[in-house]
Amino acid sequence: MTRVGVLGLQGDIARHAFLLKELNVNVVQVREPKDLDGIEGIILPGGESTTISLLLRANNLDEALAEKIHSGMPVFGTCAGMILLSSKVLDGRPDQLSFDAIDLSVRRNGFGRQLDSFECDLKLESDFFSDSAQHFIRAVFIRAPKVEAVGPKVEIIAYLDNQGERIPVVCKQESVIVSAFHPELSNDSRLHQLFLSLL
Repeated sequence: MTRVGVLGLQGDIARHAFLLKELNVNVVQVREPKDLDGIEGIILPGGESTTISLLLRANNLDEALAEKIHSGMPVFGTCAGMILLSSKVLDGRPDQLSFDAIDLSVRRNGFGRQLDSFECDLKLESDFFSDSAQHFIRAVFIRAPKVEAVGPKVEIIAYLDNQGERIPVVCKQESVIVSAFHPELSNDSRLHQLFLSLL
C-alpha cells in the first residue's frame, strides 16, 4: 500500500489524512525526522506558516524534509504549505522558513484576514482532469496566500478571477503541487489524486 506523510505539527492534519485513507493510502503523521523513512510523498497542510516554521526547526525536521523535497519526493502544500514551499515570501518574517521548491513569490494573508474568508468554484485547467465530468472544484480560502509572481517552469492549474485580476491559486512544478486554498475541506479529492499520480 502507498505510504504518504502528512506533516503533523500544526494545521488541518486530520482532514488530509481522512481523504488519503479514502483513496486507499497508508497515512503517516510526520513529526520528527524518522517519520520520513519509507514515505513516498508528503502533504504540508494549512495552518500558520510561521508557527509551522518554528516547529519544523524545533523538531529538527527542517533540514531532513528539505533534503527529501529537493531529492524529488512529491509534495503537496495547501495554504500555509504553499508559503513554505514557495521560493519567495514577500512579507515573511526574517526567520521565515522557505523550502524554495516551486518558483513562486507569495504574500501571506494576501486575500485578507479570517473575516475575509470565502468560498468559490474554480475551473481545473490540467490535462489530468480531462476525463472528469466536472471541471470545477469548490475552493475554501481562509487567510490564504496570494501568488504575486510565477516562474517560467510553473504550470498553473487553477486561477481565481478577482475584480478583473487573474490570480494563480493551484500551481505545479515537477513533483511539487501547491494550492492557496484548503481542498481538504470539500469532499473533492481530485487534487489529492493529482498529487498521488506523482508518486
